[in-house]
Amino acid sequence: MTVTLCRPRVHNALNAELIALIDQAFREAAGREEVRYVVLEGEGTSFCAGADLKWMQAAVDLPPEENRADAARLAAALEAIATCPKPVIARVHGACLAGGMGLAAACDLAVAAPDTVFGLAEVRLGLVPAIIFPYLLRKVAPHQLLRVALTGERFDATRAREMGLIHEAADEPEAVVRRWGDLLVTGGPRALARVKAMFRAVPGMSWAAAQQHAVEVIAEVRAGPEAQEGTEAFLQKRRPPWAL
Repeated sequence: MTVTLCRPRVHNALNAELIALIDQAFREAAGREEVRYVVLEGEGTSFCAGADLKWMQAAVDLPPEENRADAARLAAALEAIATCPKPVIARVHGACLAGGMGLAAACDLAVAAPDTVFGLAEVRLGLVPAIIFPYLLRKVAPHQLLRVALTGERFDATRAREMGLIHEAADEPEAVVRRWGDLLVTGGPRALARVKAMFRAVPGMSWAAAQQHAVEVIAEVRAGPEAQEGTEAFLQKRRPPWAL
């Protein structure tokens, strides 16, 4: 399944309508068994150039509660991406700025064209990249994130890969997406979902809690029908039913 940001005239800048559509698309993907993975991309010359400043400016006049609710909708959309039980791949090109970096960070895997431009320029506008910070911190070392958030400097895909924001910089990002997709469909759908859930849960646990959680997860999973079928298929030298 592909989710395409479709505001190409403004480099797919985020506004209330686009944010709502992103949220809806990923919630729908989560509930569709036939969807094995999701690709997030942008139409036109850019992936996403961040927030639409007209939308941000309009928020200034909102009452405090409405202002918080408006910001919470972006947080919910990012969370819908991050918690989607299907693996999510970002195919990034052109501009990937501010909120666009947040979208890429919320995805599980990300590939970018070499000439993609990344950056967090919020402080230059007197703003803060607050909503996207938790997702960026999942991928980027704190000292690296602090540098780009404070300076607002722009950087390319090679630097983004070195920082951990993306996994690959490639001349043909679509070929990388296909390669990853071919690998993802060999994994058990429920197993992939549990890997994502563990990735989110374990870092916040104590060592003892993480060990106990791991014991509970493997005990439950290996007794389940997917693991039983996968093990049997391996022993019989055949493909499991989910391997397309």
